[in-house]
Amino acid sequence: MPHVSETDAAATVELDYLHFSVLLDTGRRLARVTGVNVDGPSLIDLPRGDDWRLDERIPADWQAGPEIYARNDFDRGHLVRRRDPVWGAPEVAARANAETFRYPNAAPQASGFNQSKELWLGLEDHVLEHAEAHRLRLSVFTAPVLAAGDPPYRGIRVPVRFWKVVAWNSGGALATTAFVVDQAPLVDTSEVAAPRPGQAPPLGPFRTFQVAVSDVSGITGLVMPELVSADVLPRTVVAAGWRRLESSDDIVL
Repeated sequence: MPHVSETDAAATVELDYLHFSVLLDTGRRLARVTGVNVDGPSLIDLPRGDDWRLDERIPADWQAGPEIYARNDFDRGHLVRRRDPVWGAPEVAARANAETFRYPNAAPQASGFNQSKELWLGLEDHVLEHAEAHRLRLSVFTAPVLAAGDPPYRGIRVPVRFWKVVAWNSGGALATTAFVVDQAPLVDTSEVAAPRPGQAPPLGPFRTFQVAVSDVSGITGLVMPELVSADVLPRTVVAAGWRRLESSDDIVL
């Protein structure tokens, strides 16, 4: 799992859940990274539910809790997707399903971002369908990019970029790929201060990119050498810059 540098370690706490974990930045009150194991052959389809709760193992003021999402256009955006850890025996899958509804596993996402099939959910669906169709066991790492220029809101800073790294076994060797999506143009409420000039990422609305894993390491400050070295993107593609995805057919795996 990607991890923070030694200098950042004091500001984070690792929270273990069933089939996934969250490395929480207690200052930003949001995850630096989440990691989930997806067992494609054992996935179970369970009703969603919507019982969001604080994690009682840590102080409430370390978490971006219900007050962040009240009376506004922000969704509680799952970082570890609800369905990804829902596998195994029925009682195990049910517990994993419930544990995805903990605030350390959420980040504020503009409703248009979180609900758009062309953005977050579309990418998540492709990863999960790939696991089911090919009976793969995947590891998926996801989090917001916690940038200094993120706009302030109700005592936190709202992240405008999100990233995902997927890892799987390819012929006995580790293979990885990475994605970045952007909600900057959708973060638009009267309570959210606009980023200063030059701070908003120049990705534009409703766009998803496949990127080098090393780029994710660079923009997040996370340490992930094994994932970087296993990147499946050809060097020629990486040299051309971030690869904009129009559909899941554009993804290189």
